[in-house]
Amino acid sequence: MDIDLARTWVQAIAAAVDKHKDHLTQLDSAIGDADHGVNMHRGFSAATMALADYKADTPGAVLVKTGSTLISSVGGASGPLYGGAFRAIGKALDTPTTDTRQFAAALAAGLASVQKLGAAAPGDKTMIDAYAPALAAFQQQADAGADFAAAAVAAADAAEEGMRATTPMQARKGRASYLGARSIGHQDPGATSTALIFRALAETVGAQ
Repeated sequence: MDIDLARTWVQAIAAAVDKHKDHLTQLDSAIGDADHGVNMHRGFSAATMALADYKADTPGAVLVKTGSTLISSVGGASGPLYGGAFRAIGKALDTPTTDTRQFAAALAAGLASVQKLGAAAPGDKTMIDAYAPALAAFQQQADAGADFAAAAVAAADAAEEGMRATTPMQARKGRASYLGARSIGHQDPGATSTALIFRALAETVGAQ
């Protein structure tokens, strides 16, 4: 990953969130505050604007700027969780270009940030249920010597599988946990937006 790819990735996330914001809000209206789509759209629109005239010297700087913008512009828990993840990923990418193994380590730092802040684990029906399998798939591809594009596609596929797997779960963290058994049967909005982020990465890398 280089600086241009990092910028394009953020733009692709913003476009995906814009396209799916009503769906994200619909999911969140069932088990949350019905604001996830609006919040994510606001955050990534702000990030795209913040990057427009930002002079970055590494791809990491692009992602740190993205994370900081998300934290300052997104309400609720989403801002700190997603913003913290992007800041952690970015801080791990302090060279002009990044290979597949380096990016896998950066993604791991991002997941650690989310888990530290949200105190959630796989199976709690949160964004981690998409992020953790995505990271595992990316790491597996990196360890096998696959290129960045193959690793990104594997991560996106795993994130979407993890997203779908949240539907039968009972929420144990976040706003949805207050619903108890009534949260069963609904796909988690955070896992859904996380899957969008990984699919945007795969499509961005694949278009190069």
